Amino acid sequence: MKLGIIGAGKIVKEFLPSLTKIEGLEITGIMSTPKSLDKVKALAAEYGIPHGVATFEELCATGMDTVYVAVPNHLHFEYGKKSLERGLHVILEKPITANIREAEELAALAREKKLFLFEAITTPHLGNYQKIREWLPRIGPIKLVQSQFTQYSPRYDDFRERKTVPAFDPAQAGGVLMDLGLYTLHFIMDLFGMPQQAVYFPNMELGSDTSGVIHLNYGSFQGLCVAAKDGQGITGGMIQGTEGYIQSLELPNSVGKVVLAMRDGTREEYDDGMCETRAIPEFTAFTEAIRDKDYEFGEKCLEESLNVCRVMTEVRLAAGIRFPGEM
Repeated sequence: MKLGIIGAGKIVKEFLPSLTKIEGLEITGIMSTPKSLDKVKALAAEYGIPHGVATFEELCATGMDTVYVAVPNHLHFEYGKKSLERGLHVILEKPITANIREAEELAALAREKKLFLFEAITTPHLGNYQKIREWLPRIGPIKLVQSQFTQYSPRYDDFRERKTVPAFDPAQAGGVLMDLGLYTLHFIMDLFGMPQQAVYFPNMELGSDTSGVIHLNYGSFQGLCVAAKDGQGITGGMIQGTEGYIQSLELPNSVGKVVLAMRDGTREEYDDGMCETRAIPEFTAFTEAIRDKDYEFGEKCLEESLNVCRVMTEVRLAAGIRFPGEM
């Protein structure tokens, strides 16, 4: 995979050390805004990336066949569409798009052109999460599922001072649901599919949801997603069945060590050690799928992302949170 990167923010800087280690992945260039050209050239030089550029046209000229879009949420659709129209595979940093209408349009275009469209969501690709899936039948009928991602944002203080912060700005499709809440939904829905009913109860501040709770009704069991950027609390996941429970001990985007505790007192633990390098399993999976033309895997990932996007859009609109262009 010859990868071009759009964006040079926090997530890109966090992932670059891991991406450069993945066999079969070559980063051809990285793009930022013209005013940040010097910084992006320095970043490219630091990681041995041949080109640091300021325009999409320049990035396309680097020879990439896949683009990773890591810009504010409201720009995902624009760059995703123009990339697919260019015949490029697309990896969109989470969330896939601002709403389900945009996501479905991109999905239709990708399917028409036989291109891969991935959402860069780490959770389902982690070995610890796959161990949870393997253990599920052992704990009997599921009764309760919880996923919690609470992390006081260093940008929350700027937001409270009414500074424009993309992660909180509804005009840029921001808010805690689109940032942390998405991970909690993937944690539950990638295991159990679409719920029968979903309701979002947000805490609103200055027009943005800064924390909130999503209730998922699966009929035979209930799910609860908790996300917060305005406070600090416990985090992790819990799946309770009649015969035992499965617990994850870290944030839903890294999962961390997982524990199986049975009602008869037996206990197992598993940790593949990838919590700190969570980008590696994800981008390795993308690289291998594109290399092998594994469209079945690509479609599975895309359907999971569309399901989560659909639920997020429905519960957000029902809660009265609207982004530009949404009636």
